[in-house]
Amino acid sequence: MDSITMLYEFRERIALGISFNYGSNHNMREIPFARLHCERLGIRHITIDLQFMHSYFKSSLLEGAEAIPEGNYDEENMKSTVVPFRNGVMLSIAAGIAESNQLEYVMMANHSGDHTIYPDCRPEFVDAMSMATSAGTYVGVKVLAPYSNISKTDIARHGKTLGIDYAETWSCYKGGEKHCGKCGTCRERKEALADAAIPDPTEYEDD
Repeated sequence: MDSITMLYEFRERIALGISFNYGSNHNMREIPFARLHCERLGIRHITIDLQFMHSYFKSSLLEGAEAIPEGNYDEENMKSTVVPFRNGVMLSIAAGIAESNQLEYVMMANHSGDHTIYPDCRPEFVDAMSMATSAGTYVGVKVLAPYSNISKTDIARHGKTLGIDYAETWSCYKGGEKHCGKCGTCRERKEALADAAIPDPTEYEDD
């Protein structure tokens, strides 16, 4: 929901969409949607293979659907889903691709609800990473995180005004045929859509 909303909201300045296949349960569900929306908007899309993360990084997100915790989207419950320094790795690659294409910015769609759970979604990380990419590239690539201080409900409200069909997005960390409806990301998705007064178009296993 977050990245697709950002894609539409900032489509006039986005030259390239990047997906990373790092072996998570849900990569094969969310990447086709990313490609679909980029094609629809006429934005070039590429997928980069990061399978080494699946082999060497420790996270329930990489261990199969049964390892994903169910319940609320909060630190205690969702901490096991942290993929260590995932955004650091991905933003470093994105910065290299940006400089190779003479682009001055990379964007990420983290939001305020991520801050307590994921260290590499916090404003201090974004600021430090932006300083590093700017210092480490000739074009001075900067990291932009436009949703960093707003909630997922706020993002859904943005999407509502943009006319986004959230049926064409994926959230569930379990990565099954349908959203499980029970894991933290599914519950957060349900709450954001409800709070934004958007009828939930998602197919859930528990429906």
